[in-house]
Amino acid sequence: MRLRRLCAVAVLALLGTAPLPANAAEISCQDVYTPVSFGLIQQTMYGKLCIPQGATSVQVLVPGATYTSAYWDIPVQPDVRSVRLAMNHAGIATMAVDRIGTGRSSKPLSLLVTVPSQADAVHQVVQRMRAQFQKVFMGGHSLGSVVAIVEAATYHDVDGVLITGMTNQWDYVKALPTIISSIPVTLDPRLGRLGLDPGYLTTVPGSRYTSFHKPGLLNSAVVDYDESTKDVFATAELVTTPLMVNLVIPASRKITAPVMSIQTTSDYFCGTPPLGSDCSSSEALAASERPFYSHAPRVDAFVLTGYGHCFNFAPDSDRYHKAVVDWQRSL
Repeated sequence: MRLRRLCAVAVLALLGTAPLPANAAEISCQDVYTPVSFGLIQQTMYGKLCIPQGATSVQVLVPGATYTSAYWDIPVQPDVRSVRLAMNHAGIATMAVDRIGTGRSSKPLSLLVTVPSQADAVHQVVQRMRAQFQKVFMGGHSLGSVVAIVEAATYHDVDGVLITGMTNQWDYVKALPTIISSIPVTLDPRLGRLGLDPGYLTTVPGSRYTSFHKPGLLNSAVVDYDESTKDVFATAELVTTPLMVNLVIPASRKITAPVMSIQTTSDYFCGTPPLGSDCSSSEALAASERPFYSHAPRVDAFVLTGYGHCFNFAPDSDRYHKAVVDWQRSL
């Protein structure tokens, strides 16, 4: 028996595959489809729920535009890039959702898909998690962060809010090229087959590195995976995003839970205020964003360098994973 076990380990080593961590077997994942009221119609929001044994808290994670729940569980060097894996190994459950209109969630007419309607749908997922866990945290990236902000500001039902790839101050000069380069999904060779209406948008084929990774090192495995898994977002989400963040009274001012802001210096949302928040250091970012969360008991921050907007793909994203775990444990 011992010889057989040693042989198995040797084969794994020859294949370049390490044995699974001891706690990997203690993590259970399942597909969850939550019925949600979406305006006047009933929809379904998909989520991947992963629970490490003994977990008492969960993060509800909302991806950004053209991404699905897969953004939180990147399989290219997952020990570095997978938020899901990092949180689960730290004893924190994760519920990564597909926004309505994307992935395995329902796909209504694009006109119905706004930031407030997405926030309402995610709120119903949060309520489902409330029945299962002692603490529920909300996390988002980019557009998903805006959804998280609006959900937390409207319903006050989460124990903390994680904001990544989004601040309350934008450098529109940096952001505009990516925004205007979006195309109707009907023009995309692959996603056009989904049968969605042209109010859903996606990125031009081959533009992912420039839009979401630059100036990060060009990693073909990362960019190819990103391109192959891209999805859509609704025009109405794009229109309502700045209304919720920085063109009127920011929704963030109504958040009453602790906030953690994770940004990267090369993003559209970092710069010289008011054209981007000050991301010169973690302390500077916290100070720059704190006025926009005037009712939050705490505003913490962490800054990565050397990568673009979608920094879950960064080769050192595990640094921010640790910061998030430490922040959540401190609450």
